[in-house]
Amino acid sequence: MRNGIPPQGLDVSRETLQRLETFEQVIQKWNPKINLVSKSSLEHLWMRHIADSIQVFRCADPVGHWVDIGSGGGFPGLIVAILAADEAPDMKVTLIESDQRKSAFLRTAARECAVKTTVLTERIEKTEPQEADILSARALADLSTLLEFSERHLSSEGVALFPKGESWKKEVDNARQQWQFVAEQVKSLTEQEAVILKIREVARV
Repeated sequence: MRNGIPPQGLDVSRETLQRLETFEQVIQKWNPKINLVSKSSLEHLWMRHIADSIQVFRCADPVGHWVDIGSGGGFPGLIVAILAADEAPDMKVTLIESDQRKSAFLRTAARECAVKTTVLTERIEKTEPQEADILSARALADLSTLLEFSERHLSSEGVALFPKGESWKKEVDNARQQWQFVAEQVKSLTEQEAVILKIREVARV
């Protein structure tokens, strides 16, 4: 059991589980130095962060180019790269993180977990447009701001995946004042009132 999650509940292969366990070790080592996740949530890493990121991966068909913005401690971006190593080895995964120390962590974790990913140490709004087939961000910004980033980095046929908490309906309503988009809500498996917003066809009003 990992913070209440049986290994089979994660629905991953043995090789992927080993990589996730390696990633946990890297997080534990680096977190005191650069505060990747809060100390309280570190005790519930598997449920609060790893399982939560796995469900984001499961929300899309993992093909083409997956771009995670504001990757921070690697959620969901590095978890996506770990799952893709076994389940979608041809998919390209790019992580965008402006903080140099967090970028160094992401590169180290990817190397130690033996997964391929590109880490761009740049500001999201300054990075060259990525033409992402899938764009993700977790605990980064409000939906209106995320849609600005989507306008820059998401391909016209792509899908954006944004986990949101219990106030997600208000964020959607506020965003519709500036943006047109199609939104589907996927109920979160790790937080009762939360959803993952699957967003397509983003355009300014």
